[in-house]
Amino acid sequence: MDMLTGIATLEEKYIELCKKHGTVPNTSILSAFFEAEDKKSRNQRCVMSLLIDRVMYDDFHPLLELCNEINSSEVEGIDLSVRSSCSLEDQYVLSLIRSVNQKLGRVDVHDCFGTSFWRDVFSQGLSCQILNVRSLHFRKLNIVGEFAQLHTLVLDSNRVTGFGEGCFSCMPNLTCLSMCDTVVSDLWTASSALLKLPSLEDLRFQDWICCSESSSSTPLKPQSSDENMFDESKNSSTEADFSGVFQQMDPEEDDLDSLYAEVFMGEKVRKGKMLDQTNDVGLKYISTRASPICSKKHYRIYMINSLPKLKVLDNLAIRKSDRDRATETYSENFEHLPYMRKNKESVVRVLEKRETRSSRWKSRSSYTRSLCAARMGSSAWPLLHSIPFGRFQDESRSLSPRQFEYHPLDPSLMVYGTLDGEVVVLNHESGKILRYIPSHGAQSSILGLCWLKTYPSMVIAGSANGSLKLYDIQKASSTLNTTTHTTSGSVTFDEFDQLTSVHVNSTDKLFLASGYSKDVALYDIGSGTRLQVFANMHQEHINVVKFSNHSPSVFATSSFDKDVKLWDLRQEPSQPCYTASSTKGNVMVCFSPDDRYLLTSAVDNEVRQLLTVDGRLHLNFDIVPTGSSMNYTRSYYMNGNDYIISGSCDESMVRVCCAQTGRRLRDVSLEFGLQGNGSEFSMMFVQSLRGDPFREFNMSVLATYTRPSSVSEIVKVNLLAPRDHIEEQSCGVHCYPSSSMGG
Repeated sequence: MDMLTGIATLEEKYIELCKKHGTVPNTSILSAFFEAEDKKSRNQRCVMSLLIDRVMYDDFHPLLELCNEINSSEVEGIDLSVRSSCSLEDQYVLSLIRSVNQKLGRVDVHDCFGTSFWRDVFSQGLSCQILNVRSLHFRKLNIVGEFAQLHTLVLDSNRVTGFGEGCFSCMPNLTCLSMCDTVVSDLWTASSALLKLPSLEDLRFQDWICCSESSSSTPLKPQSSDENMFDESKNSSTEADFSGVFQQMDPEEDDLDSLYAEVFMGEKVRKGKMLDQTNDVGLKYISTRASPICSKKHYRIYMINSLPKLKVLDNLAIRKSDRDRATETYSENFEHLPYMRKNKESVVRVLEKRETRSSRWKSRSSYTRSLCAARMGSSAWPLLHSIPFGRFQDESRSLSPRQFEYHPLDPSLMVYGTLDGEVVVLNHESGKILRYIPSHGAQSSILGLCWLKTYPSMVIAGSANGSLKLYDIQKASSTLNTTTHTTSGSVTFDEFDQLTSVHVNSTDKLFLASGYSKDVALYDIGSGTRLQVFANMHQEHINVVKFSNHSPSVFATSSFDKDVKLWDLRQEPSQPCYTASSTKGNVMVCFSPDDRYLLTSAVDNEVRQLLTVDGRLHLNFDIVPTGSSMNYTRSYYMNGNDYIISGSCDESMVRVCCAQTGRRLRDVSLEFGLQGNGSEFSMMFVQSLRGDPFREFNMSVLATYTRPSSVSEIVKVNLLAPRDHIEEQSCGVHCYPSSSMGG
């Protein structure tokens, strides 16, 4: 058996290598030899700790050759640290890491490296057992390489917002994961990514610490991960003291019950917020370094229920009573699968049952629902892609949408109005623009659009400047050449000043218009005349007016006076059929496809479903508010009457809820869009949205962005089509001020 090279011999070899390359030995490397020898003399693990940020270019080649010698030496492990900016280029550091891969223990890295470095590490993997990464600038984390020996991963204080679908797929032994002070916010994709970790026992998105009244700050955990990760006084490698990162809180049982009661009651966790004070012992529990996911309603419930092997969450042990409570509360507030399906089935299994005519399939709808549940259950990452419009004949033109509507009969068609007052008809499946109608007169945003159902080539468009026109798209231009455009096939109606909304009744004979006033105007489509103006229907301006889907005389109005009112043209609309009030101004209202319900959306996520017959509350969807008075919320139905989708202009999230129970099925994060040269990111916000009337669990979202140099776009979302590791299309976008106008 070959003798292992001793520490002293290894040090001599290093000095010889320095002479060979004509450089002076690096003092930090010599110090690492001394510390390793000292540990060995005290019968501790013989581990060398190398500070890579102290390695210069002249040191690289001697160190690289030394690392090859270390693999056959008595050195039991190598800990690598980069605490600040590194002089070596990325490829040099990677070469050093790979050269000691067999004995790699801990790696502590600050993000002073480029994208190529991290892509190599995350795609190829490392053999280290502890990895601490700080200041990552990746928005989406996608660690797919093999980390077979890794048992502790610390990703605190990074700008990570979410996870790729393959993330954590090759970490079979990871037991501890900390992601405090990140930007992760989505429960669904986070839990799905974490389920890929079969050994995960301790998870952290925040720290609960305990302070006594005698001391303003007496944290339970002794120090942060950055302080103890490479503390030279600690044992190295796998025997290192990592209690500073993963330490459970251990108050008395009565105190713990009190704290758990607060946590499970759904209190919003905010950094530094006092959650509980027990008078008997004078303790205060504080949440620190909380990621946004912690403020999601029922966060702890959801995580405990979704991760059955988890033993500790946010340094609070998970007890059997906690699991029982989580199971009960989860079933009350969430749908695990669509249509209340309990267990996941494969698509193949569902198809087999259909072919064998299983007695379960009593109707086509039952089969469709089971197939939807199977497809959605296969992935938590829905397919998102932007409609590639804006390049039509003239490459220099950009058509920025402000409002859109699906065609009522043709599944492939969509109409959208632009910020410049243009009307565009496109095939949203291919992205091809079919018809183009330029703006007339002064440019003004299209805020109201409505197709006619019995005349499917006709669409009404209303602009913010009050213009109202009926267009026949068959007679519209097929090019962007505005000089050839004629007004044939269009009808002009009397203007409605500061218009925000238009809607046609079920017989295509009448339409209504509302705007920044307390009035509503009624128009006759056949004659092209305004029949009447109903004055002072509300105390403040009426943002949206909607006819019912089946009763041509019944319509609803929503106003910022906090009221939603139902009206009937068969009665003189001086008095509404009823009035239903919200606590905040109403942004919009719409009827369910069967007219049984009214869906109302007030500012900042106050979404409720009323019984159309008398306005009684049927469901409150209980979406957590942000506290912003400018967070305009819009909601629509999806899958007929089955589900509702809701989004707000200050948030990048679309909520999907069951319209029968109010339970949350899914949150869909719109994530971030690449800008300009692809190096900058901009967050997407929900300006408007619609459920696809022809495709189950499909929708489109009108998205705006934070960067003023970008343009808005329409993003299609398919909850049944997994992303399959395909990156979303880049979004070139223009941000406009958040708007309450229209639906």
